[in-house]
Amino acid sequence: MIKTLIFDFGDVFINLDKIGAMQNALNLFKTSELSPEIISCNQAYEQGHVSSKEFIAFYKKQLPDLSENEILDSWNFLLRDFPIHRLEFLKQLASEKKYQLILLSNTNAAHIKWVQEEVPFYEEFKAQFNAFYLSHEIQLRKPNHSIYQFVLDENNLDPKACLFIDDTEENIIAASQLGIHTWHINPEKDDIVNLFNVKKELF
Repeated sequence: MIKTLIFDFGDVFINLDKIGAMQNALNLFKTSELSPEIISCNQAYEQGHVSSKEFIAFYKKQLPDLSENEILDSWNFLLRDFPIHRLEFLKQLASEKKYQLILLSNTNAAHIKWVQEEVPFYEEFKAQFNAFYLSHEIQLRKPNHSIYQFVLDENNLDPKACLFIDDTEENIIAASQLGIHTWHINPEKDDIVNLFNVKKELF
């Protein structure tokens, strides 16, 4: 039986405009197409392989007139939606105290600060979880260590008693390879709130 629910932050609870973020970067460089070097740096930053300091240094070399905030804001995903009913679902789930709730975010502290400023009930949302991990920061400390294995070890969890909920196929595959149950959701259908109807065989 499932005892721990592990949620991915992006698009499970918050809808982000990743195309808009890319357009911000294009606007900064006054171009219609980013160079392979810039794309590579952006991907490395998003995946946690370079620090914010290294990311800023790279951009400053390309565009020395930009401030640090302008650089970071260029790659902060634009907030489209954070539906209040998803928060209400989470609060109800947390109040039942049947499961340990863990939140993962493939981002870094600068991005989280930006989301915190844009979402008025972010702190209330975050308070519903037993633990919150920034995979970007973990990968910087342990570059060859799976975020999912880290969470299992950190909390002494049996993977067979965990359900990982995400909308990204590669993350689902990585978690399932460790024996964690997974649910590949469709955020457009908002099926996060149908968790127990869809996965009733696990509960």
